[in-house]
Amino acid sequence: MTAPLTYLTFGVGWDPAGATDVAALSRTDIDIDAAALAFAGDEFTDVAFHEQLTSRDGALRHHGDSVTGDGDGDNEVIVVDLSLLDPAVTTIVFLVTSYQGQQLGQVANGFCRLVDNAAGVEAVRLELSAAGPSTGLVFGTLQRPQGDWVFTLIGQPILAQHVADAVPQLGVYLR
Repeated sequence: MTAPLTYLTFGVGWDPAGATDVAALSRTDIDIDAAALAFAGDEFTDVAFHEQLTSRDGALRHHGDSVTGDGDGDNEVIVVDLSLLDPAVTTIVFLVTSYQGQQLGQVANGFCRLVDNAAGVEAVRLELSAAGPSTGLVFGTLQRPQGDWVFTLIGQPILAQHVADAVPQLGVYLR
């Protein structure tokens, strides 16, 4: 039996444009954004992303915007403390978007992952190439159908460069 999910990290990483092409003299920065959106039923209630780093209840905390992908590992991180989450929240949707509109499938070494911090393990990892020519990716959802939170991998591409573009498309992932 595994312990209930309580404390998680949603991480997104990618390499800068031209990072795999040493001959590239100029580049257009690739700005990939991570977001965690909270819903009560089918109503959007809160978010943590690059323009709002912490949800109102403090349960979702974005650790800062990377606009280039420079650095190793996760370039954007959202920490989720389910013990702080507003009890009205029934679903958290994890989302990746390409702010400048690059196709996620063409982003070098792009990935997103969910880490169970309490267990100390990477629970799920998905390559951004799974999004193909889309500018957004619904990574997955956290829902609590019977008290404990359960993660469901979605991996569905969408056309969204910003959280505001994505919200109207997320209803199909809510219960």
